[in-house]
Amino acid sequence: MLEDLTFKSLGNVNYHEAHALMKSHIEHEKFSNEIWLLEHPPVFTLGTAADEKHVLNPKDIPVVQSDRGGEVTYHGPGQLIIYFMLDVKKLDFGPKRLVSTIQGFVKDLLHGFLIECNFVKGAPGVYVDNKKIASIGLRISKGKSYHGISINFDMDLKPFQQINPCGFKGLEVTQIKDLNRDISQLQLEKSSIDLLKNIF
Repeated sequence: MLEDLTFKSLGNVNYHEAHALMKSHIEHEKFSNEIWLLEHPPVFTLGTAADEKHVLNPKDIPVVQSDRGGEVTYHGPGQLIIYFMLDVKKLDFGPKRLVSTIQGFVKDLLHGFLIECNFVKGAPGVYVDNKKIASIGLRISKGKSYHGISINFDMDLKPFQQINPCGFKGLEVTQIKDLNRDISQLQLEKSSIDLLKNIF
Protein backbone atom coordinates (compact mmCIF):
# COMPACT_ATOMS: atom_id res chain seq x y z
CA MET A 1 0.00 0.00 0.00
CA LEU A 2 1.15 3.54 -0.77
CA GLU A 3 1.21 5.73 2.33
CA ASP A 4 1.53 9.04 0.47
CA LEU A 5 -1.29 8.53 -2.04
CA THR A 6 -3.42 11.63 -2.69
CA PHE A 7 -6.54 12.09 -4.83
CA LYS A 8 -7.31 15.21 -6.87
CA SER A 9 -10.64 16.05 -8.49
CA LEU A 10 -9.72 18.45 -11.31
CA GLY A 11 -12.98 19.02 -13.20
CA ASN A 12 -12.84 19.63 -16.97
CA VAL A 13 -9.23 19.82 -18.24
CA ASN A 14 -7.96 20.18 -21.80
CA TYR A 15 -6.22 16.96 -22.95
CA HIS A 16 -2.94 18.66 -23.92
CA GLU A 17 -2.77 20.43 -20.56
CA ALA A 18 -3.50 17.23 -18.58
CA HIS A 19 -0.88 15.32 -20.58
CA ALA A 20 1.78 17.99 -19.94
CA LEU A 21 0.91 18.07 -16.22
CA MET A 22 1.17 14.27 -15.95
CA LYS A 23 4.56 14.15 -17.64
CA SER A 24 5.91 16.96 -15.50
CA HIS A 25 4.55 15.24 -12.37
CA ILE A 26 6.18 11.86 -12.99
CA GLU A 27 9.50 13.48 -13.93
CA HIS A 28 9.59 15.70 -10.83
CA GLU A 29 12.37 14.90 -8.36
CA LYS A 30 9.85 15.19 -5.50
CA PHE A 31 7.43 12.69 -7.03
CA SER A 32 4.35 11.80 -4.98
CA ASN A 33 1.76 9.13 -5.72
CA GLU A 34 -1.39 10.77 -7.04
CA ILE A 35 -4.66 9.68 -8.67
CA TRP A 36 -6.50 12.37 -10.65
CA LEU A 37 -10.22 12.34 -11.45
CA LEU A 38 -11.31 14.62 -14.29
CA GLU A 39 -13.01 14.90 -17.67
CA HIS A 40 -11.88 16.23 -21.04
CA PRO A 41 -13.53 18.42 -23.70
CA PRO A 42 -14.25 16.33 -26.87
CA VAL A 43 -11.07 14.73 -28.27
CA PHE A 44 -9.98 11.56 -30.06
CA THR A 45 -6.66 10.23 -28.77
CA LEU A 46 -4.35 7.79 -30.54
CA GLY A 47 -2.28 5.39 -28.45
CA THR A 48 1.24 4.29 -29.40
CA ALA A 49 -0.15 1.23 -31.23
CA ALA A 50 -2.92 3.14 -33.00
CA ASP A 51 -3.60 2.98 -36.72
CA GLU A 52 -4.97 6.31 -37.97
CA LYS A 53 -7.30 4.39 -40.34
CA HIS A 54 -9.43 3.65 -37.27
CA VAL A 55 -10.38 7.35 -37.17
CA LEU A 56 -13.19 7.13 -39.72
CA ASN A 57 -14.48 10.72 -39.74
CA PRO A 58 -13.35 13.05 -36.94
CA LYS A 59 -15.55 15.95 -38.19
CA ASP A 60 -14.78 18.91 -35.89
CA ILE A 61 -13.32 16.87 -33.00
CA PRO A 62 -9.52 17.19 -32.64
CA VAL A 63 -7.35 14.08 -33.07
CA VAL A 64 -4.32 13.95 -30.75
CA GLN A 65 -1.34 11.58 -30.74
CA SER A 66 -0.73 10.34 -27.19
CA ASP A 67 2.07 8.30 -25.63
CA ARG A 68 -0.26 5.91 -23.78
CA GLY A 69 -0.64 2.31 -24.83
CA GLY A 70 -3.55 1.11 -26.91
CA GLU A 71 -5.55 2.22 -29.91
CA VAL A 72 -7.90 5.12 -30.67
CA THR A 73 -10.57 6.24 -28.21
CA TYR A 74 -12.88 9.18 -27.56
CA HIS A 75 -13.00 11.42 -24.49
CA GLY A 76 -15.75 13.93 -23.81
CA PRO A 77 -17.86 15.61 -21.11
CA GLY A 78 -19.76 13.14 -18.94
CA GLN A 79 -16.94 10.58 -18.97
CA LEU A 80 -14.91 9.96 -15.80
CA ILE A 81 -11.18 9.88 -16.51
CA ILE A 82 -8.91 8.48 -13.81
CA TYR A 83 -5.17 9.02 -14.22
CA PHE A 84 -2.77 6.92 -12.14
CA MET A 85 0.60 8.50 -11.33
CA LEU A 86 2.02 5.74 -9.20
CA ASP A 87 5.43 4.42 -8.23
CA VAL A 88 4.76 0.96 -9.70
CA LYS A 89 8.33 -0.11 -8.90
CA LYS A 90 7.61 0.45 -5.20
CA LEU A 91 4.27 -1.33 -5.56
CA ASP A 92 6.07 -4.16 -7.37
CA PHE A 93 3.49 -3.98 -10.18
CA GLY A 94 4.35 -4.97 -13.74
CA PRO A 95 2.23 -3.64 -16.65
CA LYS A 96 -0.05 -6.73 -16.76
CA ARG A 97 -0.74 -6.61 -13.03
CA LEU A 98 -1.48 -2.87 -13.19
CA VAL A 99 -3.96 -3.37 -16.05
CA SER A 100 -5.70 -6.31 -14.35
CA THR A 101 -5.86 -4.40 -11.02
CA ILE A 102 -7.50 -1.40 -12.71
CA GLN A 103 -9.93 -3.67 -14.60
CA GLY A 104 -10.80 -5.36 -11.29
CA PHE A 105 -11.41 -1.95 -9.70
CA VAL A 106 -13.89 -1.01 -12.46
CA LYS A 107 -15.64 -4.36 -12.11
CA ASP A 108 -16.06 -3.80 -8.34
CA LEU A 109 -17.20 -0.20 -8.94
CA LEU A 110 -19.89 -1.25 -11.42
CA HIS A 111 -20.92 -4.22 -9.27
CA GLY A 112 -21.61 -1.71 -6.47
CA PHE A 113 -24.04 0.02 -8.86
CA LEU A 114 -25.71 -3.34 -9.70
CA ILE A 115 -24.14 -3.44 -13.18
CA GLU A 116 -22.78 -6.81 -14.27
CA CYS A 117 -19.72 -6.59 -16.52
CA ASN A 118 -16.98 -8.72 -18.04
CA PHE A 119 -13.52 -8.66 -19.62
CA VAL A 120 -12.58 -9.72 -23.15
CA LYS A 121 -9.33 -11.62 -23.67
CA GLY A 122 -6.86 -9.64 -25.77
CA ALA A 123 -8.96 -6.45 -25.57
CA PRO A 124 -8.21 -4.56 -22.33
CA GLY A 125 -11.09 -2.64 -20.84
CA VAL A 126 -14.45 -3.47 -19.30
CA TYR A 127 -17.59 -4.56 -21.15
CA VAL A 128 -21.31 -4.90 -20.45
CA ASP A 129 -23.03 -7.38 -22.82
CA ASN A 130 -20.14 -6.95 -25.33
CA LYS A 131 -20.49 -3.15 -25.27
CA LYS A 132 -17.47 -1.26 -23.96
CA ILE A 133 -18.02 0.86 -20.86
CA ALA A 134 -14.40 1.55 -19.83
CA SER A 135 -11.14 1.88 -21.79
CA ILE A 136 -7.61 1.48 -20.44
CA GLY A 137 -4.45 3.09 -21.80
CA LEU A 138 -1.33 3.31 -19.64
CA ARG A 139 2.34 4.10 -19.88
CA ILE A 140 5.16 3.24 -17.49
CA SER A 141 8.33 5.33 -17.55
CA LYS A 142 11.27 4.87 -15.16
CA GLY A 143 9.13 2.90 -12.71
CA LYS A 144 6.26 5.41 -12.69
CA SER A 145 2.85 4.98 -14.33
CA TYR A 146 0.73 7.65 -15.96
CA HIS A 147 -2.43 7.87 -18.11
CA GLY A 148 -5.20 5.50 -16.94
CA ILE A 149 -8.82 4.68 -17.60
CA SER A 150 -11.96 6.34 -18.95
CA ILE A 151 -15.38 5.25 -17.69
CA ASN A 152 -18.45 6.25 -19.72
CA PHE A 153 -20.88 7.82 -17.28
CA ASP A 154 -23.44 10.23 -18.81
CA MET A 155 -22.22 11.45 -22.19
CA ASP A 156 -23.02 11.81 -25.87
CA LEU A 157 -21.91 8.44 -27.25
CA LYS A 158 -22.33 9.42 -30.93
CA PRO A 159 -18.66 10.37 -31.51
CA PHE A 160 -17.68 6.74 -30.86
CA GLN A 161 -19.38 6.01 -34.23
CA GLN A 162 -16.76 8.23 -35.91
CA ILE A 163 -13.97 5.76 -34.97
CA ASN A 164 -13.37 2.04 -34.63
CA PRO A 165 -13.21 2.15 -30.82
CA CYS A 166 -9.93 0.64 -29.59
CA GLY A 167 -9.32 -0.57 -33.16
CA PHE A 168 -12.40 -2.83 -33.32
CA LYS A 169 -14.76 -2.20 -36.23
CA GLY A 170 -18.38 -1.89 -35.15
CA LEU A 171 -17.59 -2.13 -31.42
CA GLU A 172 -20.54 -0.71 -29.50
CA VAL A 173 -20.24 1.32 -26.33
CA THR A 174 -22.50 1.88 -23.34
CA GLN A 175 -22.54 4.03 -20.20
CA ILE A 176 -23.54 3.92 -16.54
CA LYS A 177 -26.57 6.25 -16.89
CA ASP A 178 -28.16 3.92 -19.46
CA LEU A 179 -27.83 1.01 -17.04
CA ASN A 180 -28.56 2.65 -13.68
CA ARG A 181 -30.15 6.11 -13.70
CA ASP A 182 -29.83 6.56 -9.92
CA ILE A 183 -26.08 7.21 -9.86
CA SER A 184 -24.81 10.80 -9.62
CA GLN A 185 -21.38 11.97 -10.75
CA LEU A 186 -20.53 12.76 -7.13
CA GLN A 187 -21.41 9.18 -6.09
CA LEU A 188 -19.31 7.81 -8.94
CA GLU A 189 -16.24 9.81 -7.89
CA LYS A 190 -16.70 9.04 -4.17
CA SER A 191 -17.12 5.30 -4.77
CA SER A 192 -14.07 5.32 -7.07
CA ILE A 193 -11.89 7.00 -4.43
CA ASP A 194 -13.13 4.69 -1.64
CA LEU A 195 -12.30 1.59 -3.69
CA LEU A 196 -8.94 2.85 -4.92
CA LYS A 197 -7.83 3.74 -1.38
CA ASN A 198 -8.18 0.06 -0.50
CA ILE A 199 -6.31 -1.13 -3.61
CA PHE A 200 -3.24 1.10 -3.61
